[in-house]
Amino acid sequence: MSKHAMIRRQPHRIAIFRALQLGDLLTAVPAFRALRRSYPHAEITLIGLPWAASFVQRYAQYLNRFVEFAGYPGIGEVPYEPERSLRFLEEQRAYGYDLTIQMHGSGQTSNPFVLELNAPLSVGYYDGEPPEGLTLGRPYPHHQPEIVRNLGLTELLGADASQTSLEFPLFEQDYTEAATLLRQLPKASRPWIGLHPGSRPPARRWPAEYFASVADTLAQRFDAQIMLTGGPGEEMTVEVVMRYMQTPAMNLVGQTSLGGLAAIISKLDLFISNDTGPAHIADAVHCPGITIFGPAEYERWKPLSATRHAVRQPVSCSPCSFWECPIDQRCLRWLNPERVIDGAASYLSKQPLREMADATTKDGKIVARAGESL
Repeated sequence: MSKHAMIRRQPHRIAIFRALQLGDLLTAVPAFRALRRSYPHAEITLIGLPWAASFVQRYAQYLNRFVEFAGYPGIGEVPYEPERSLRFLEEQRAYGYDLTIQMHGSGQTSNPFVLELNAPLSVGYYDGEPPEGLTLGRPYPHHQPEIVRNLGLTELLGADASQTSLEFPLFEQDYTEAATLLRQLPKASRPWIGLHPGSRPPARRWPAEYFASVADTLAQRFDAQIMLTGGPGEEMTVEVVMRYMQTPAMNLVGQTSLGGLAAIISKLDLFISNDTGPAHIADAVHCPGITIFGPAEYERWKPLSATRHAVRQPVSCSPCSFWECPIDQRCLRWLNPERVIDGAASYLSKQPLREMADATTKDGKIVARAGESL
């Protein structure tokens, strides 16, 4: 039986290995969607990092089951402990996957792990020669956008890989959480602009004083309400931005769940962010704005939708993989605030008044923006 004939047999249990962070999983959603459409009755499991359990719950229309990755030699996202890893492999083999998909990088270290799951069918990228035992594969496409790259694996399975749009399902509790926070706004008759100055790697953080300059300028020029967002651990990053600012802002750092943050972003007129997970959320909820790129691979991570604009300053040492810049962070420091201000002002000045209209208010509290519900 040929490989393609084997694939055409509908697998009952599919495992996807992608033990990575928020942005990585968001850019894989189009691939998850394509798989579900190809295999509507299969049980699809994500093998990922602990935080991704809630991600699987949110994307229940595409993913049925979550398994926490227990580590493997050479895969740095989880510390390797031989006994724990062996026990994990034994449990997953016993579960009996029909198809495993390696969606965790080039495959140099992740293909051996996926192949050890012993599924009769396996799919993945590889560097160099294809590994023995891989059912379907192709050379790792280093220069493709991440969304397209992930979809390429589903294409090997015969899925429709043409739909690249992101999505982020929002639940009632997400909107409720957002409404509770947004009702604290002192004024509603102004555009709402979110700034996200944090990022897990310090090397990807645009200078705090630059974010402050953007915030002050847009607040003065457009009478904008500025909101600063961030997750746990980013309090100091946001605090430094606020120290530089001359105008007041609403500090939302650490006050939202992931879903609550997404619901707030969905209500903004503009969202300006470093190259980090919330920038992909903004893309997924169709919030326009600007993503600021520094050392990351621009062609790989730039937004594909028309709602998001990307800015960068090309330098000879970028892209790089440093967690902290060993020199002067020139890829971001040479990207001056005027570039971001001009892009934001160009967008805001072109929007019809209806889009920036006052929220409906009752007793001084925000009920809903024009044409929207909270």
